[in-house]
Amino acid sequence: MNTLLLDTIAWDLCLDASGNIAMASNPYSLAQDAASAVRLFQGELWYNTAPGVPYWSSILGKFPPLSLIRAKQVAAALTVPEVTSANCYYSSFTNRELQGQVQVTDKTGITAGASIA
Repeated sequence: MNTLLLDTIAWDLCLDASGNIAMASNPYSLAQDAASAVRLFQGELWYNTAPGVPYWSSILGKFPPLSLIRAKQVAAALTVPEVTSANCYYSSFTNRELQGQVQVTDKTGITAGASIA
């Protein structure tokens, strides 16, 4: 499955060497789509407000255990078609910013990761 390639820092579209909008392909495209699902705030998607992580209602401004945050983020990553398993790994938590990576495995057993900073 192909998807638009996003810059890992700005999380915005980027261009390929020819000046066209860059595309990502499997396995990275699945990891990037899972990272997008993890970054989605529940209620933020205009045409369907159910998907996403309940950051406003359950996480931000509260002190939930890291296991709850991980469970909600993994559940969001598993909503990506073709993803059969997912896990979130965290590298730091400074100034109330959680940084890490989501790693997903597809139905063929290939694993890839993308930043969820």
